[in-house]
Amino acid sequence: MARRFFASPRLIAFAVLVLLLLTVGRPVLHLVSTAWHDADERQVAPPGTVDDASRLNRTRVAEIVDVDRERAEEQLAELLDRARRDGLGVSIAGARHSMGGHSIHPDGITINMLPFDAMELDAARGLLRVGSGALWSDVIPFLDAAGWSVAVMQSNKSFTVGGSLSVNCHGWQYGRPPIASTVESFRLMKADGAVVRCSRTENPELFSLALGGYGLFGIILEVDLRVVPNRPYRLTTDVVPATEALATYHERVGGAAGTAMVYARMNVDPDHFLDDVILSVLVEEDGPVEGLPPLSEQGLVGLRRTIFRGSAESDYGKKLRWTAETQLSSPGGETVFSRNQLLNEPVEVYANRSADSTDILHEYFVPEASIAGFIDGLRRIIPEEGGNLLNVTVRHIEEDTDTFLRYADRPMLSLVMLFHQERTDAGEAAMEKLTRRLIDAALAAGGRYYLPYRLHATPEQFHRAYPMAREFFRRKREHDPDGLFRNQFHTKYGGADVGSQED
Repeated sequence: MARRFFASPRLIAFAVLVLLLLTVGRPVLHLVSTAWHDADERQVAPPGTVDDASRLNRTRVAEIVDVDRERAEEQLAELLDRARRDGLGVSIAGARHSMGGHSIHPDGITINMLPFDAMELDAARGLLRVGSGALWSDVIPFLDAAGWSVAVMQSNKSFTVGGSLSVNCHGWQYGRPPIASTVESFRLMKADGAVVRCSRTENPELFSLALGGYGLFGIILEVDLRVVPNRPYRLTTDVVPATEALATYHERVGGAAGTAMVYARMNVDPDHFLDDVILSVLVEEDGPVEGLPPLSEQGLVGLRRTIFRGSAESDYGKKLRWTAETQLSSPGGETVFSRNQLLNEPVEVYANRSADSTDILHEYFVPEASIAGFIDGLRRIIPEEGGNLLNVTVRHIEEDTDTFLRYADRPMLSLVMLFHQERTDAGEAAMEKLTRRLIDAALAAGGRYYLPYRLHATPEQFHRAYPMAREFFRRKREHDPDGLFRNQFHTKYGGADVGSQED
């Protein structure tokens, strides 16, 4: 005789609970664990030392000088004269978000430009006059109050104006060259203490050398930047296979008048590595700017940070993050933002705060015709070298016709990558090997790599990527014959005979 089994209400409830834990519990436990362990373990550099965003460059310096905003020019001229007499190198620092010692010279003088942050808007001409030490986090609300916005900047607001000019940054502003294209003029203190105005018609050589010149030609004091009206933008997102991303990009951008910002984010889940893309296109809306919501901090910061940091050391976390981003991006949906709101996000939302590890940026510039082959190379090289890739965004940059040491000598697609690494000798050696392979892949694709990050490229790779660099450094010696302005980037690549041999 067959037996019948009847589930009690308590057993049914238990089964439902188990099912919920299996489907919901793991993400919740993962996020709770990530948040629990996300303590800020970063240490302030001891007195007499400086570091940068890599947290791998702690260096002893002779002196750190904060600029006196009220008497900056007199103070800096005196400092340069003293440095020359004492045989000390001078490096220029702001927010220190470069990662290769570009704002550091061992046993030299570090100038902290952060106090030099005055701003003045000429609305009639659409120009912002701003001190080089001003942070974009200060510039954005200043402009927002008057209905204006930054024309070109990075995707985060944590950097200084002077730092952005010194690396000639770019952003996700569509159809724009790097930030140098928005510079009307700037005032530069040269090595001899003289102050000159630089523009495309006045001291044009120094204009092209100092923009993207990594602080090697003088101290940028203040700059006149062209700004644009703050406008409402409508966001449309698509999630597509990587093989369809370019076609979707051209369809979205080519068919949308008023395209203002565009970027793509690639899937880093190891099971679908670089196979899928979220494409985000922002198009300018018609309508009065008076109706824009007030500028505010970005929402859900804690949750977004936890989801991102949970992907640092977990393949499951990478998968969860992609799922969350694709669902939250509302594929095919539309949302309206103000331009300034889109720019108003700090790097701190995602920053690595662990004592044992750090996150390192890479960036590669590749012509559109070569992008598919380059990404195929990434799919092979990164897993082979054990690279822990946290993020890849893709952006378009127009040709740069303003700077000497240019990375965009034609329209380029930029791939910005964030890697997680241990703060150990072994972690650094592994990152150096990976970086050199990726640089070779970019060079083979007719592209270049970006210079503000770790100095892992060999001199030979550097000069292949930037064949104008020898002339750049020759002109540096001409404008600064005593070699007063120095940093670790210059030390590695800027010697008269550097580049003739491998590391």
